[in-house]
Amino acid sequence: MNGRVGAVILVLVGLGLGATLLRDQVPLGTSQTAPAAAPAQNPVAAEAGAKLQNEQNTIDVVSRFEPGLVFISTESEVVSQNPFGMMFGQPDTQVQQGVGSGFFVNDAGDILTNYHVVAGESSSGAAQKISIRVMGQDRSVPARVIGLAPQYDLALIRPDGLDAKFIRPIPLGNSDTLKVGQKAIAMGAPFGLDFSVTEGIVSSTARQIPIGFGGAGGQGITQKAIQTDAAINPGNSGGPLLDSGGRVIGINTQIISPGVQAGGTGQSAGVGFAIPVNAAKNLLPRLQAAKGGIITAPRIGVVAGLQVQGQGQNIPVGLSALSPQGKEQLNLPESGLVVGEVTPGSPAAKAGLKGGTDTQEFRGGQIALGGDVIVSANGNPVDGVEDLQAALIDRKQGDTVTLKVWRAGQTRDVTITLDASSFQ
Repeated sequence: MNGRVGAVILVLVGLGLGATLLRDQVPLGTSQTAPAAAPAQNPVAAEAGAKLQNEQNTIDVVSRFEPGLVFISTESEVVSQNPFGMMFGQPDTQVQQGVGSGFFVNDAGDILTNYHVVAGESSSGAAQKISIRVMGQDRSVPARVIGLAPQYDLALIRPDGLDAKFIRPIPLGNSDTLKVGQKAIAMGAPFGLDFSVTEGIVSSTARQIPIGFGGAGGQGITQKAIQTDAAINPGNSGGPLLDSGGRVIGINTQIISPGVQAGGTGQSAGVGFAIPVNAAKNLLPRLQAAKGGIITAPRIGVVAGLQVQGQGQNIPVGLSALSPQGKEQLNLPESGLVVGEVTPGSPAAKAGLKGGTDTQEFRGGQIALGGDVIVSANGNPVDGVEDLQAALIDRKQGDTVTLKVWRAGQTRDVTITLDASSFQ
């Protein structure tokens, strides 16, 4: 796979029922007719019937919707890291290859997948060559990028020259209604084994994990993800996670793998994650209108006012990065996102947020003072740019976000309304 896919023991103690079961007492000299015994149910047959019902459901879902799955392969030329290559006549470039999965979302042939599946070297834009292959076909066809959303780890591509009869969209479900314990069917190409299927359950519906690229320091934005124990491995990325009705509930994206922590190859440990399909549904119109470009998470028009020196650049950080003594001296809250600047005409400006009026240098960084500090968004703590982005990432134009803002020792609630400028 091109990119990353990406460790509680429950002991049940039974209560022994050794007490005598008491019957209803019957007066002497009277009789009581026992009810006819119900036919005994064969527990083995009952279990087998349940298994067959579940198996048949899985078979039906796979046979109906697996043709909507696509196998994705990519190629990019990268500069060789061998400084002596040219001296010995060796080429100074190499071809980097990757594989992943995707699925059709409409009759036009649009394919939804992960950004990291189609990303180029160092995750900077798309790979130079993207090809897709549908089920039952040996020949691959080229595909072009319709839109990229690195911060969401999502991408939309479209094949060129594919016969319309092979375009089989998979219906999109509603991830907001998911319940823990529901069936989850993962489709994809684990380790390049194209058109593979695994089954499990939804283990959590709102696991907060970093997903995507392009945030501060190159890290992903924290998002709510679906956790599942359906086996997900490298190559499954971009493939659909389906419910028992065959509807897409998520896009497989990452795993937690002890193998990677030990220096080995990442593989399923029963903890996999999928991007909720509702996040993708909200994003689809923007991806379809991107004309091959990159779309970003919504913005409210603020620039972080606390920055530290990184590798060749300043990195925005939250107040928790400062020492307690430093925050006390500057009369600042324990945590929060310092507002350095507010863009004129932006949603933040319209809501009355205020940027810093004075900049103070310190060893290793600088901080803007005299302005606002955002301490929470929609009730969730904010201590950096990514926390604010996480509160905005699934919002659309016209949506509102409630911020708790600290200014000069006082806090107040501020309602931000996203407008067209938030998505430019």
